Amino acid sequence: MVLYTQASNDDHLEQILELQQQNLPKNLSADELKNEGFLTVEHSFSVLKEMNDECGHIIALDNEKVVAYALCMHPKFSESIEVLKPMFHEINLAIGGRQNFMVMGQICVAKSHRGQGVFRKLYETMKEKLPMGMDTIITEVDAKNQRSLNAHLAIGFTELKRYQGDNGKDWVLIVLK
Repeated sequence: MVLYTQASNDDHLEQILELQQQNLPKNLSADELKNEGFLTVEHSFSVLKEMNDECGHIIALDNEKVVAYALCMHPKFSESIEVLKPMFHEINLAIGGRQNFMVMGQICVAKSHRGQGVFRKLYETMKEKLPMGMDTIITEVDAKNQRSLNAHLAIGFTELKRYQGDNGKDWVLIVLK
């Protein structure tokens, strides 16, 4: 049985990083990139821990093993990860400086647990665990990552805007209220 909770120790964070490594483009075949989706950001343990200390990351545990996660990224971390700075800039343009949102910094489900509703349950748990006063989850998806974009739209996310990043990559900024 899968348990949905917030990361509460360094072992959980290490397991998140292990699962992250398995799903970075550098570790996937071209076929996997197209059909399975992929991650963009490679986090350091220290930043992952700082983010978790502010708002615990959502994890799915199967026999004490992290099989999925959704990273909670409070807006105060807008300058912490270089590749995400443009996203925060675009969020601020789109929502006019409001601060009642949490950014879902990255979501990943282990191959062994895909297609079982884990993705949806991670977001349901995230909504339940949002800090007081926050009522919105915002994230972005690489426009080429169709699997991820479709999964987000299927659970109720709506498109906020599309933009092109500094690196020429196209992004879709999406919101869940």
